[in-house]
Amino acid sequence: MAILIGKDTRVLVQGITGRDGSFHTKLMLEYGTKVVAGVTPGKGGQEVHGVPVFNTVQEAVDETGADTSVIFVPARFAADAIMEAADAGIKLIVTITEGIPIHDMSRVVKFVAEKGARLIGPNCPGLITPEEAKVGILPGQIFKRGPIGVISRSGTLTYEIVSHLTAAGLGQSTAIGIGGDPIIGTKFIDLLQMFEEDPETEGVALIGEIGGTDEQEAAEFIKNHMSKPVVAFIAGRTAPPEKRMGHAGAIISGSSGTAAEKIRVFEESGVPVAEIPEDVARLLKEALGK
Repeated sequence: MAILIGKDTRVLVQGITGRDGSFHTKLMLEYGTKVVAGVTPGKGGQEVHGVPVFNTVQEAVDETGADTSVIFVPARFAADAIMEAADAGIKLIVTITEGIPIHDMSRVVKFVAEKGARLIGPNCPGLITPEEAKVGILPGQIFKRGPIGVISRSGTLTYEIVSHLTAAGLGQSTAIGIGGDPIIGTKFIDLLQMFEEDPETEGVALIGEIGGTDEQEAAEFIKNHMSKPVVAFIAGRTAPPEKRMGHAGAIISGSSGTAAEKIRVFEESGVPVAEIPEDVARLLKEALGK
């Protein structure tokens, strides 16, 4: 495997009997992911696409050895679902749910860290190690195994840029959508460190957007700690201040959150910034000498 997930990952789906949970369970199974259990309280004993359903995460973990959970639970129940997974010993929790209140996430992130688990999301498309496993809603057909790590705050931009990478002959080691909410679990820096240490990854595509300062912190990390080339793309160059653009975290509230500021910091850190999505592949090929 590259990072976080691979062919031996054992996945549990929280909210498996709902519309989205059932639909994406089927697609994950078709991709080859080992989906070993589902959880919906009160629905234990059923099956969804041949996957056994349990009433609690603890029961599912005890019976199936699941080590990763993907959450399709409605927003008002999602915080409890994340904490239930962490409390049951799940080590990787991927939260697709959007609209989780910020005050819920502030306590969830602390709880997950105390339990020694890793949270991806919320409000994210999940992650994929091409040709091994996908956990979430990413369209598996556009991904191809290769040397480029992908980290993104944006779902649909991830798909566009990955399609350009694949077309240019640059497959992906692992691609992760970290989510666009103000409070998320795993950040750019966490994954940059993993890709730096991953022998299968030769370069990284980083897809950011307006709002917050995570991109600036990533630029500083890249300058001081990354030996592998990183190419960035920042969405929202024309976004007006104080207006939310898509994600809950994509709002400019001060100069630090603008696309111009993020681009400036990346370029000063020696990170090329693509003007349009398709340029990411070209810049990575140049950086890698391919």
